[in-house]
Amino acid sequence: MKPLILMALPALALVACAPDTAQMEASAPAGIIARPLPDIASALAAGEVTSEQLVNAYIARINAVDRAGPTLQAVLSLNPDALDQARAADARRAKKQALGPLDGIPVLLKDNIESRDPLPTTAGALALQDNVTGRDAPLVAGLRDAGVIILGKTNLSEWANFRSGNSISGWSALGGQVRNPHMLDRSPCGSSSGSAVAVAASLAAGAVGTETNGSIICPSNVNGVVGFKPSVGLVSQQFIVPISSSQDTAGPMTKTVKGAAMMLNAMATSDDKTDYVAALDANSLAGARIGVARYAQGSNADIKEHFDAALKALEAAGAVLVEIEKFQSAGKIPGAQGKMLRYEFKATINNYLADAAPSVETRDLSALIAFNQANAGLELALFDQSIFEEADKLGGLDENEYIEARNDAAQAARENGIDRLLAEHHVDILVAPSGPVAPRVDPVNGDVWPQWVGIGSMAAIAGYPHLTVPMGAVHGIPIGISFVGARNADAKVFSCGYAYEQKTNLRPEPEYLKSAEDLPEIAVPMKGVGLVDE
Repeated sequence: MKPLILMALPALALVACAPDTAQMEASAPAGIIARPLPDIASALAAGEVTSEQLVNAYIARINAVDRAGPTLQAVLSLNPDALDQARAADARRAKKQALGPLDGIPVLLKDNIESRDPLPTTAGALALQDNVTGRDAPLVAGLRDAGVIILGKTNLSEWANFRSGNSISGWSALGGQVRNPHMLDRSPCGSSSGSAVAVAASLAAGAVGTETNGSIICPSNVNGVVGFKPSVGLVSQQFIVPISSSQDTAGPMTKTVKGAAMMLNAMATSDDKTDYVAALDANSLAGARIGVARYAQGSNADIKEHFDAALKALEAAGAVLVEIEKFQSAGKIPGAQGKMLRYEFKATINNYLADAAPSVETRDLSALIAFNQANAGLELALFDQSIFEEADKLGGLDENEYIEARNDAAQAARENGIDRLLAEHHVDILVAPSGPVAPRVDPVNGDVWPQWVGIGSMAAIAGYPHLTVPMGAVHGIPIGISFVGARNADAKVFSCGYAYEQKTNLRPEPEYLKSAEDLPEIAVPMKGVGLVDE
């Protein structure tokens, strides 16, 4: 059965996947799909809802919200086998043979992650639109073994936002522009744009994103959801369209920390079989020494106000706060990382394309560049492929320039970065704002972000765990707080973020505002008083 590729054709997609009357009657009880993943799992276990009802309800909501209504364009394709998977999960549960708490839970995958379902893995690009490999990435195999329903694939920043320095976060040639459900003209960030938006808009119980540098944390931050970037190596990189063997990792994106921990339990593929759910402790902040990265909080008064409130909540939960006013890593992170990523991208994407589905005609980076030039009317209409072209000119991973760049970046982010901060200030965890307030989507200038804040780039380059948890909203636009720890301190990072979440519960629900001028406090001054006629 051919998968439904929604692409950038909302009217056609709406007709193609509109649920029939029987499907609507079989939908879940009102409101249940908007609950956090752990609540949905409990409802399944209690018999309050079936997996089949959940799948039908999510498909109906995707049609109503993603393809019509606000037109979020977060979901790129739907799995034609999802209902069969749901019925199988319901049959297991009826026989009291459920595979675990995730059995029957519908989840979306970022469309650079392979699954054996009849779905292409496209990275949002025309060149991979027929890339149906029939393979499960190990993380997907883990989710499937836990009974998770693969509902479909999410839109993303094309090629995980590694094609141009002037790109538009959340745009792909196949899926068009993903929209932020909180404020539709605001950036959803990227590259895991569709995954974050799908979770925020209740299009699935959870989603999987991927990150090389900020691609889980940033979209989670601006869409008001929980996102977790694990230590690199905890989740296998196999059968994921790559950028960097040094930094790539997949991670869970959900409405709550516990939901993310539940997903990571199934996704983790390393020999370490930590139970991340069991490790959650609402009292874990009591006595914990928390390093406050003041040097990375930026100058935005609204972010600083929310961050100060978050710090008070941490203190109220028993944390000992250690202020870090100044920090300068002894290294050249931006330049070294840029070189390293381009070298690794060329090597890893050539390997991936050589092993892609037989129907894929572009078998290396040079052929991919030529394909985009031949399809420039769509692929290159909004921004170029300068990163591709720069990477293609480089040599192999045995070159000294690459080896030096890789070592310089790692040392700057690890020994002279996070490790040094933790050791010098005798702290267990670092906290900072997760990122800036999302700007407007700008198809003319590309991404135009305000002053960047946070320590996410250092965590990404180091390959260390990073969790973002909502800490409220600025004029309706969500912002989060980051928890960053040492390598393989994933359980500790999870638990501290969980304790903060339990203390605050500041996840905002989407309001689908067209722009900031839908808010009275902004609309009135934007209009002005006007002159009074005599």
